[in-house]
Amino acid sequence: MARYTGPKTKIARKFGEAIFGDDKSFEKRNYPPGQHGNNRRRGKKSEYAIQLMEKQKAKYTYGILERQFRNMFEKATRAQGITGEVLLQLCESRLDNVVYRMGVAPSRRAARQLVGHRHITVNGELVNIPSYQLKPGDVVGVREKSKSLAVVQESLSNNSSVYEWISWNSEKKEGTFVSVPGRVQIPENINEQFIVELYSK
Repeated sequence: MARYTGPKTKIARKFGEAIFGDDKSFEKRNYPPGQHGNNRRRGKKSEYAIQLMEKQKAKYTYGILERQFRNMFEKATRAQGITGEVLLQLCESRLDNVVYRMGVAPSRRAARQLVGHRHITVNGELVNIPSYQLKPGDVVGVREKSKSLAVVQESLSNNSSVYEWISWNSEKKEGTFVSVPGRVQIPENINEQFIVELYSK
């Protein structure tokens, strides 16, 4: 499946925040890209433009393409609860995202690669589908042969993030998806209501 593989800093500058994680290039030039990027006298954005940017930010943050993202939105509208919140919960419950949150990979892009290359197990079974939806109680681990991978060891040693909805066993290199996170437990700076309004038009 196609994935965005272009310059990450350029996208981060478009949204005015480092959505792909720490980025020294973004810190140096944290204004929009392009010839007039540093010109503060830009016109006021329309309501549609604001909603569209919020959707694009969410898609780039989680590495999801349009068709898959729309399918997730439709699934969220059918589920119980607040549609926007459910949408973000579906994004957070993806296997690649949880692998990233557990600290096994330094970024979601790296997590997607680990999953795709069959380094990750779910409840003891190899799963190579990054969009696999985890359920509370699922155990996500690093395959025995892959525990010595430099990228995994380095990422785990640098990881200091702790999430209430995930538990991690550093000895076994496996963690449990304890529960679906509530909105307050999702740190991403995304206004999901704008996305709901955009798709509801």
